[in-house]
Amino acid sequence: MAFEPWLLFCVTETVLCFTPGPAVLFVISLSLARGAGAGLRGSLGILTANVLYFATSATGLGVILLASWDLFVVVKWLGAAYLVWLGARMLFVPVASTGGAAATPRRSHLRPYVSGFVTQGANPKAIVFFSAILPQFVDPAASVPRQVAILGVSSVLIELTVLSLYVVACHQARRWARQPRYATALERVGGAFLVAAGARLAVLRRA
Repeated sequence: MAFEPWLLFCVTETVLCFTPGPAVLFVISLSLARGAGAGLRGSLGILTANVLYFATSATGLGVILLASWDLFVVVKWLGAAYLVWLGARMLFVPVASTGGAAATPRRSHLRPYVSGFVTQGANPKAIVFFSAILPQFVDPAASVPRQVAILGVSSVLIELTVLSLYVVACHQARRWARQPRYATALERVGGAFLVAAGARLAVLRRA
């Protein structure tokens, strides 16, 4: 594909990634409350959902999803409810019972990835981006799958970099507050970020 539309896409993607949306707030909450490993696994879940969205856009199914207002509303509220539920657990459930020792290592390691995938998969803003904005950077006269693949790889690399920066920043914050008495506070802050992400998703309107 041509260099100019690719560069414009990368700039647009970078700006959108740095904008605190549900995905960013989710990664921040995980990183603050559970550490860098959980934040990175949550990021990988988000990126997996994005890869599926790119595949959907390449096949044209995203346009069908975007055209269905009822489906858009259902997805929006399911995603918002899920984020608020996760945040409420972190806000009100004692830290010792939110998962650590009682959960098996495999389950506790997999949970952030699954939560990240569900969070992004239930984010109708992603449907809008991949179905309405992405086609503006694709030349229909050239190979569409090839262009979508290039944009997809670029998007994943950009978002992985941005989310990793957020994880690193949160990791530094945790290092400054390593005392046990701060564990509950960090868990509550993470829960507040998740509730905020759910609220942001709930007020999202279709473009």
